Formats: sequence, C-alpha cells, structure tokens
Amino acid sequence: MLQWGYMSDEIYSDVQLERTAKDAFGLEIDISQVILRDVEVSRMATATVFLTKKKQLMVYISGHSKLLLSDIKKIVTRMGLRAELYVPPKNRPDYFNEVGREKFREVFPGRGHINDDDILFYKTLAPYNPALVLISEVKNGEIYCYDRDSRGGWRVAAKFAYRRIKTS
Repeated sequence: MLQWGYMSDEIYSDVQLERTAKDAFGLEIDISQVILRDVEVSRMATATVFLTKKKQLMVYISGHSKLLLSDIKKIVTRMGLRAELYVPPKNRPDYFNEVGREKFREVFPGRGHINDDDILFYKTLAPYNPALVLISEVKNGEIYCYDRDSRGGWRVAAKFAYRRIKTS
C-alpha cells in the first residue's frame, strides 16, 4: 500500500509539471522518464530533470526565494548540464531582452540606441522563477545536486549520458 501511494504521488507530480509547463511557459510536454525529482540545487531551490517523449532533456527549477536568469545559468552549469534554451514565460518570447533593455535604461537613461551587446549582462537580471531549461548535453555523464555537507558543495546525484544531436 505504501508503494502505491508513492507511485501515485510521482504520477501526480509529473502531471503537475506538465501542467505548469503549459500554463507558465506555453509549452506542451509529455514526460516519459524522470531522471531526478525535486533535488536540491541551492539552499532555497529544487530541480527536476526529465526526458520528454520527444527525447528532449529538460530541467525545471523552482525556488522559495527570488531567482534571476543568472542564478539559473549558474545552477544549470553546476549541475553538470549544458543549456540549449532558457524557455521564456508564456506569450513573452522576447522576455529576457525586454527586461535587459529596461534594466539598462534604469542605469543609462540617456542612451538612445541600445544594441544586443549592451544588454547582455542586464538580461541576466531578469526574474526567472520557476525556470524551464532545454538541455543540450550532460557533461561527463553525471548530473550533480547541491549538498551542503560535501566538499565543494555538490555531489553526483545521477549518472545519465545525453547529448542532443542538432539536425538542420
């Protein structure tokens, strides 16, 4: 009986994640396999790494505190993953650029012409919680999670080989 309850919790969690991806990011996903579920990736954030039925590896990160795009980038890198796309919020495909331009104008109100190089840093200041990231590669076949007791703060949570092959 206990095991059945655990399985139903996992199924509910998967359905909830699929619904969140649709509501928050406008992305239809079907989860085929969860690699890591709700692992700590900082003191205040957790991540779920999963494979879709289209064989896309994704990571969903959420936290109890404010997370910025720069925080998510750092977390993804420390997890041993290489990001291909940081999925913007639903109906805002240019979200990170919009926020970057806004933050740039706060610092430099007199600048008229703003190009992409100018806002490169300011895009990373965009609030991004929850976050959904499409992964292109698992470096060295190991996915890490935060561990405050381990030396360096991170330990291997799962071994999983993945590299997305780009097609034209």
